[in-house]
Amino acid sequence: MQFTADIDIMPHRELLDPQGKTISKNLKKLGLDGIQNVRIGKHIQLHIEAADAAEASAMTETACKKLLANAIMEGYTFTIAPSV
Repeated sequence: MQFTADIDIMPHRELLDPQGKTISKNLKKLGLDGIQNVRIGKHIQLHIEAADAAEASAMTETACKKLLANAIMEGYTFTIAPSV
C-alpha cells in the first residue's frame, strides 16, 4: 500500500529561534501587533510503500530519529494517511 507521511519539525521551545524572532519583529513593523512568538520549522512529506499504516509509521519514526530531526535541538510530529 502507498502512504503519505506529513512531518512537522520544530525547534524546542527552550531554544532561541532567530528566524522566528526576525519574522515577529517585521510583522510588528507591518502593523500586525497581534501576532507573537513566531517559531520557524520545516515540513517534510514522504511517500511510503508499506504493508500497513503501522509499518509506514515505524519507517517514518526511524527516518525522523536517524536523519530528519536533530533530537538535541528539534522535536517532531507526524501523521500517516493512505495515498490516493
